[in-house]
Amino acid sequence: KDYNSDSGGKYAEYFTPHAVSKIMARCLVGDKKVEDVSCYDPSAGSGTLLMNLANVIGEDKCSIYTQDISQKSSSLLRLNLILNGLVHSLPNVIQGNTIKNPYHKEGNSLKRFDYIVSNPPFKLDFSDFRDDLDSKENNERFFAGIPKVPKKKKESMAIYLLFLQHIMHSLRAKGKAAIVVPTGFITAQSGIAKKIRQKMVDSKMLAGVISMPSNIFATTGTNVSVLFIDKENKEDVVLIDASNLGEKIKEGKNQKTVLSSEEEEKIIKTFISKEVVEDFSVLVSYDDIEAKNYSLSAGQYFEVKIE
Repeated sequence: KDYNSDSGGKYAEYFTPHAVSKIMARCLVGDKKVEDVSCYDPSAGSGTLLMNLANVIGEDKCSIYTQDISQKSSSLLRLNLILNGLVHSLPNVIQGNTIKNPYHKEGNSLKRFDYIVSNPPFKLDFSDFRDDLDSKENNERFFAGIPKVPKKKKESMAIYLLFLQHIMHSLRAKGKAAIVVPTGFITAQSGIAKKIRQKMVDSKMLAGVISMPSNIFATTGTNVSVLFIDKENKEDVVLIDASNLGEKIKEGKNQKTVLSSEEEEKIIKTFISKEVVEDFSVLVSYDDIEAKNYSLSAGQYFEVKIE
């Protein structure tokens, strides 16, 4: 609970709520039995997302790889690995700047992973190394571009867009990923966000999107969605609008939305079985998404009913 209290403004460390971690892990793995896979988080924090993922896959069936800029997080993450039966992955916990100096490599190129989970920082001033990123070797990794430095609010630079591109670049040929993004990303009409969605659709690597209730993170008012990438999904994409679920609870000064376990199960079951539920979930083809200007918002595909 006190983990965040002294981090000041520059580097915000948020715990990913357990419900979100659980939904991400279960939807990502689905009903498959998985053996000997690599799991990665480029902004791992204390490792909540990876612990949930390893728990679903089986701690003895996966290796964990992480990088995070914070020393404190990396120490807590190591402890988390020990407590969760993942001692074999301790050497893969790296402290460092993933965007500027990605550590995990195979030969000269970035290492590719089977599963990636991430709740990256959304906004952060990275103006001091922004221009270093604009290099020939990063052209492929940051295919959609690097956010420019705003004249006024440098701290509002959308660093999550770089993490998202880094994740897409770090997936194996059959890889899958789940990433927390600000909900604004799924409908942005132009710029880097739109280019990223376009690539996901054009190269058929999208599994679905779950839009979460507001205040599911007690520490931020930003509405979030979870984006699921699956390089093997060539068929329909499942879009879920879970924004009306959950119960609002007051926590200190903040209001927080908490999902019940039935609601968690409803989201997971609907996602895995690709079920269509009125006003909740919809199945769309890649062509449908292209026709709607690459919007990934479930609400835009619901049938409008006239009483």
